[in-house]
Amino acid sequence: MLADPAARSSSSRTTPLPLDRRALFDDAPVAMAILDLSGTVLAFNAALQVMVGAQPCAAAGRAFIELLCREDRDEVSGQLSKLAMGTTRGGRLGSVRIQGEAARPVAIEARRLAGSDRAIVYLIEESEAGYADVRHVQAQKMQALGQLAGGIAHDFNNLLTAMLGHCDLLLERHAAPDPSHDDVVQVRAAAARASELVRQLLAFSRKQSLKPVALDINRALRALSTLLARLLGETVALDLELSAADGVVRVDPGQLDQVVINLAVNARDAMPGGGRLSIRTQDRVLTAPLDGQPDSVPPGRYVTLAVGDTGVGIPKEIIASIFEPFFTTKEVGGGTGLGLATVYGIVRQTGGFVTVDSAPGAGTTFCLYLPAAELGFQPAEDAVPAPDQSGSLPRATGATVLLVEDETAVRRIAAKALTVRGYRVIEAGDGEDALQLLGERPEGVDLILTDLVMPGMDGGTFARLVRQEWPSVPVILMSGYADEGQTPVLADVPSSQFLAKPFSLAELVAKVGSALETRIKPGKRNF
Repeated sequence: MLADPAARSSSSRTTPLPLDRRALFDDAPVAMAILDLSGTVLAFNAALQVMVGAQPCAAAGRAFIELLCREDRDEVSGQLSKLAMGTTRGGRLGSVRIQGEAARPVAIEARRLAGSDRAIVYLIEESEAGYADVRHVQAQKMQALGQLAGGIAHDFNNLLTAMLGHCDLLLERHAAPDPSHDDVVQVRAAAARASELVRQLLAFSRKQSLKPVALDINRALRALSTLLARLLGETVALDLELSAADGVVRVDPGQLDQVVINLAVNARDAMPGGGRLSIRTQDRVLTAPLDGQPDSVPPGRYVTLAVGDTGVGIPKEIIASIFEPFFTTKEVGGGTGLGLATVYGIVRQTGGFVTVDSAPGAGTTFCLYLPAAELGFQPAEDAVPAPDQSGSLPRATGATVLLVEDETAVRRIAAKALTVRGYRVIEAGDGEDALQLLGERPEGVDLILTDLVMPGMDGGTFARLVRQEWPSVPVILMSGYADEGQTPVLADVPSSQFLAKPFSLAELVAKVGSALETRIKPGKRNF
């Protein structure tokens, strides 16, 4: 016969269980730590030791928040202070990341132990799938911003091409000391500054031209250090801590310089009262993915470039936004918000990754993970010769140019500039019109100048069709996306050349002249 339920309940409440509390703590599958009310770790179990990767007793005696990534410390510290003052009995402190190779995401809960000046903290690893979803959303956001930035840059480059072209024509007619000369020069200078902003947008959207080479990053940083010292000024000390090994990476040297300069200038601005900027390099091999903001770094061989400052730091709530174009915390006129966006775009286009570790009052460290390159790496040869900047512009000899451009302002200024130089120009607004005009001209043309991005038949399709019917006609491809290496049509159209927008009239005429000079034999037609 079963015992009375009430009797069983009473018995269970009065009979002590023979359990070792220390064993329960040590062997628990959940990571736990005992803290005093100042937040110092008094004890931690084996699960926490595995989580933080600490040696035995390495965490004891440390402030608990030192186990967390810096951007998460302020929030947790504030919650622990409330627990110590008794304004809360505890609960979930938030979702944070533990320092270490994998920067693992965890949820933290804390409780004040009754009748004691101790608190117990539980750290529970968050679902990898849930964290991956967050990373995926962030990656999609950055990709969408990149596409938007690239589209804006392309449209602005069309407008700037027309502005620069008309300024060049005006300067030919209004040379100094004409009263209008200085005004036109100022307008052109403003357009040139705008084109620099557009170039930074293209960097973020990873659509700019890069010329990677095998580069010893330590040697490059030593060469750059003098310029950095001048940029930082007398109140900011510069420390170079370069690895003993030769860190060889595959990068564009000019773009790497821009990345380091942008990070250094940002660091200087974050230390208005002075401070210290450290630049460190290290060879690293990741055997497991490294989670961070804004990138998750996959396993592989890297050369890391860390730029750290002792400045004001970055609040956790805005870290996810600092690489977005035009996002800035500076006052109006203090910055464009494109510095870090440019850094992010250049590093990602190079095949690298960026992470940031920061907290208010604790400084900021940006770490670039650049794929290690072998010493024998050879950069691809430039497919396109640089425009002639000598100022000696070739004059036309009656050559006929078919100009295909859907943007009316660009088409008109390009046609006008070529006509002034003595070329005969035939205009078309898209690929279909251009093919029809070619069909109506049995005598053919001497050169085709076409935009790449057009409605209907784009410039790439048009150029490929031209190559099939007329294999010897010179073709110059124009685009507001200033990255010839990312334009597959260049490989599909043999011997074609590339002209990036915005271009000056001098660049346009020089490119057309060189194409005709190298392709056309005297007295020989292309059709």
